[in-house]
Amino acid sequence: MKKIFNLFDFSQKVNYKNEILAGLTVALALIPEAVAFAIIAELSPLTGLYAAFVMGLVTAILGGRPGMISGATGAVAVVIVALSVSHGPEYVFATVILAGLIQVLAGVLKLGKLIRLVPHSVIFGFVNGLAIIIFTSQLVQFKASNENGELEWMTGAPMYTFLSLVVIAILIIWLLPKLTKIIPSSLAAILVVFGLVLGLGLETKTVGDIASISGGFPPFHIPMVPFTLDNFMLILPYAGIMAGVGLIESLLTLNIVDEITETRGSGNKECVAQGTANVLSGFFSGMGGCAMLGQSLINVSSGARARLSGIVAAVMLLVFIMFGADLIEKLPMAALTGVMIMVAVGTFEWASLKTFRRMPKSDILVMVLVTLVTVVLHNLALAVLIGVIISALVFAWDNAKRIRARKRIDDDGIKHYEIYGPLFFGSVQAFNEKFDVLNDPEEVIIDFSESRVVDMSGIEALNKLTQRYSKQGKTLHLRYLSEDCRNLLQNADAIIEVNILEDPSYKVAVDKA
Repeated sequence: MKKIFNLFDFSQKVNYKNEILAGLTVALALIPEAVAFAIIAELSPLTGLYAAFVMGLVTAILGGRPGMISGATGAVAVVIVALSVSHGPEYVFATVILAGLIQVLAGVLKLGKLIRLVPHSVIFGFVNGLAIIIFTSQLVQFKASNENGELEWMTGAPMYTFLSLVVIAILIIWLLPKLTKIIPSSLAAILVVFGLVLGLGLETKTVGDIASISGGFPPFHIPMVPFTLDNFMLILPYAGIMAGVGLIESLLTLNIVDEITETRGSGNKECVAQGTANVLSGFFSGMGGCAMLGQSLINVSSGARARLSGIVAAVMLLVFIMFGADLIEKLPMAALTGVMIMVAVGTFEWASLKTFRRMPKSDILVMVLVTLVTVVLHNLALAVLIGVIISALVFAWDNAKRIRARKRIDDDGIKHYEIYGPLFFGSVQAFNEKFDVLNDPEEVIIDFSESRVVDMSGIEALNKLTQRYSKQGKTLHLRYLSEDCRNLLQNADAIIEVNILEDPSYKVAVDKA
């Protein structure tokens, strides 16, 4: 019973008013996004709404970050659209289930900690790119269908009405927190704009103009896909990409919410929760998804800090689908557009612009590149991957240049090489250039007290160096190797033969003559 209480965070102090109001705000904001992402994936709008409900509910209960919101996302929609067009929704549902299983496996193997390898410059680029995407995606709301069914910019009274309502929503979200925090400003903006439209009888675009959201409880069914090796190999690449995209976006969102709330979530637990949610989403006619940074920021900025807000958001979304579709379809899109524009403004890391003169040029390059890839390709996973690779290469290059060797000959005629910096694939060439094998005395000691052997390339460099000294009839000693370095050399005894000698004052690895 205690575990159940801990699961719902009843052991923590919860502001129920904030949680419920935040959840209601998120539920309203989820509707147009879920519908839009389903349309992008060439699926029924209800497919996106069902995914938002299942993903939101499961991750709110089981996730590793209370207050974080999950649902149908554009990143996932972009991945599955080709499969949806060519093979239909049943194959999409099967793909979502397989992607969920991969994510659960990632959590069980504790791969969530790999998010630590993402540099801050990449996170800045990811967040800024996502903010730009959120903002630009709202511009389509300023367009309307013409007689040919094509979208074109609104003009005249419709544009002035829509723009005025968006500005009113933005001003409420900006000013209300300065006056009171009794009600979330985003919810207040939605209600005020809704009231103005109904009270004044204004004609403007509504949620119902996008698509109908009326439906029942998500139907359970097993995807009607023949279980064959060919079909498995068909959906596996899509499932793998979807799993990777979902985990990257979810774990980065978790990190950002951690920073905002000054608390720490569990990446591995979130991986399992995301995977479980996707498996259930596939079985309950959903397109799958992952964490949503924009919705999470709406939730957190509304004062939510516990799991209750996410549960309320998911449940209210289902209530809207089953019982309140007629009312929700009358919601003005201008109110939701204003909310999402302010989310974009709040998401953008404005502080990153102030650090341009202070950050290393490589970090600025990474941040700008990740932002551009995110905006141009709408591929968050690829953007993050490119950023991590470039950052890793820059780090390796910088460390490769740091290896140094101080040389001296002691009173016994033994030459000492004191190495500074890591010995790895990038520094091997510089390391080899430090030694004068032909002119060195009969006995040489390499001191690793300020260095360490990092990888196989480092071992191979030592192997070749010992061979060079051996051919000249000279003895080479390796001194002050750390425990992990000695273990690395012992494990590579098929490549380099060394003896580990214990010494009262230092430990030596001696090459066999």
